[in-house]
Amino acid sequence: MTLESTLLARADSTCELCGAGEALAVYAVPPEGDGTAAQSALLCETCSFQIDHPGHEDINHWRCLNDSMWSQEPAVQVLAWRMLTRLRAEGWPQDLLDMLYLDDETLAWAQSTGEGQSEEDQVEHRDSNGAVLEAGDSVTLIKDLNVKGANFTAKRGTPVRNISLVQDNPEQIEGRVEGQRIVILTQFVKKN
Repeated sequence: MTLESTLLARADSTCELCGAGEALAVYAVPPEGDGTAAQSALLCETCSFQIDHPGHEDINHWRCLNDSMWSQEPAVQVLAWRMLTRLRAEGWPQDLLDMLYLDDETLAWAQSTGEGQSEEDQVEHRDSNGAVLEAGDSVTLIKDLNVKGANFTAKRGTPVRNISLVQDNPEQIEGRVEGQRIVILTQFVKKN
């Protein structure tokens, strides 16, 4: 069974946020979006466009979140939380946010993109040259690094793809080197 057919069955062939039945597509919920049904949602064109383009929201379209925020699917809960957080200045979204409960893991996923944080609250990761790093970027090591606990040295010039950001520390990222997931200081990498 393909991912799309799994989501069509789960969502009863409707958008999991607004209930529309046309122009549906699989939407991988960032940043994890690993191609599984658990980390994807079936969305209409309108919802996916407005999620991906902040500032183009039709506030009345999102009144649908009053129903979809109660979904049992974590991916749908994450999207509902992010949109309600983005629109909370309108008043009614804040009321819905106050009612919405997410377990700790789902809430961490929802907050992982920085949605709802003010510019001062957002932690900005920068490489050795000052370039801003984002989750999913590829970097290259600029220095040989002894990896503690793994008994190997990550060599200078080693590419590290699909990095993750350590949310509470702007000087650390995570990436996979020689099959091991390690924490790397941003001062020792440059963005590709």
